[in-house]
Amino acid sequence: MSSADIHARPPNATLSPYAAPAKSVHVEDTPKRPAESTDLQYWRYDVKRQRQGQTDGSLLCFKYTSSGSCPRGSKCNFRHDEEAREHCQRNVCFDFLNKGKCERGPECRFAHSLTEEAAARDAKPRSERRRVESSCWFCLSSPDVESHLVISIGDGYYCALAKGPLVPDHVLVIPVEHFPTTIAMPVEPEAELRRYKDSLGKYFEKRGKAAVYFEWVSQQSRHANLQAVPVPLSKATNVKKIFHLAAQRLGFEFSVVNPDGDANQGRELLRSQYDGKSGLFYVELPDGTLLLHIIDSGEKFPAQFGREGIGGIVKHGRPCRLEEL
Repeated sequence: MSSADIHARPPNATLSPYAAPAKSVHVEDTPKRPAESTDLQYWRYDVKRQRQGQTDGSLLCFKYTSSGSCPRGSKCNFRHDEEAREHCQRNVCFDFLNKGKCERGPECRFAHSLTEEAAARDAKPRSERRRVESSCWFCLSSPDVESHLVISIGDGYYCALAKGPLVPDHVLVIPVEHFPTTIAMPVEPEAELRRYKDSLGKYFEKRGKAAVYFEWVSQQSRHANLQAVPVPLSKATNVKKIFHLAAQRLGFEFSVVNPDGDANQGRELLRSQYDGKSGLFYVELPDGTLLLHIIDSGEKFPAQFGREGIGGIVKHGRPCRLEEL
């Protein structure tokens, strides 16, 4: 589909039912909204992302810059810049055009230069990006995505049931965009990830369980996925000991990222320390502590390490081999 087709409003579309007021009010008491506000009810990743900025006309319109047209026309609160549109066609990063910088840094798939030669050199061809994303089973645009497992879709992340769950309610929190790790994601989606984790924590707690999160990052990582596995509250205190024992069995020791147990601060420290080049494995314990292992270039780290560790907890209360699960 062309960009214009993707952004076009489907025929016979109706307002989102989630836009209704939280409590019932009399019709005459309901404040009237401007006619253009109805456009805000239609769910689009790019529109939501734009709306996080200021609407003083200084920021670029994503729709116009990416597709050359905007359904709001003169009523649009964002700037329609033809020169920016031309740069975008040469694969220049929209955030770089809009803000003068890009928080993705080297992980960004687009060019960070306005010269045609540098843009052609830095940015991956669109055909290559589409080919990569169409073959990725975590990209929502891929024909291989297991859409029946998807639970919830947000702006930067979506939540899905695990295809090979260790236990019931084993879920994955996955970036919408094609990123190799969640700790290389831009800063903005981190707040949404926290909301997902808070909701999952409340859900698991009602069932007498606590969440353990882990993520393995390697040079072969394609699309990040943060594993969330519930363990019984009675065994939650054993998680740290079992992962330390599993690490010793492989000949390494975990480092503690956040001794105070503040999970949010732990992820911030992890993001600031990650160089984007090395592999790593980290696990967030039920008490919020993050255990980290930086994987050396020549180290053979087992891909199923996290599953084996969690499996030992939920099935045996001890580290075990995957074939025992």
